[in-house]
Amino acid sequence: MMRVGIGWDAHAFEEGRPLRLGGVTIPYEIGLAGHSDADVLIHALCDAMLGAAALGDLGSFFPDDDEEFKGIDSTILLKRVNEMLAARGYEVANADSVIIAQKPRVSMYLAEMKINIASILEIEPDRICVKASSPEGLGAIGRSEGIAAQAVVLLSRR
Repeated sequence: MMRVGIGWDAHAFEEGRPLRLGGVTIPYEIGLAGHSDADVLIHALCDAMLGAAALGDLGSFFPDDDEEFKGIDSTILLKRVNEMLAARGYEVANADSVIIAQKPRVSMYLAEMKINIASILEIEPDRICVKASSPEGLGAIGRSEGIAAQAVVLLSRR
């Protein structure tokens, strides 16, 4: 059995925070606002995985008003979501994702993100795709007010 899910996340920029995407710290003068580390790529992947398994969304399991998750590294959340799916007999067959940002340019970090994600999911890196796209100045993301990410995940039975 194969199951597909989609995920999306966006966070505004905030002074005084590190910028984390795909579990990688990106050198940039500002980071993203959020209860956790605000890693939009990991959040989109988690939502896609949970959606594919018909389990709901990330906030259902890791609410943003729970102090346990304040400042948490989102790769820990990805690992927990992967464990939930494994307990139900699923694994990620493949994932395709895109980071949408006007600034900063993240293309030089995509390979590292891909390897991080594959390692956490305990699958081969060639089953993960991480891309980046610019909104070409359109909307809030285009005005460099934040970053968004989308992901599509295909689950298969283990």
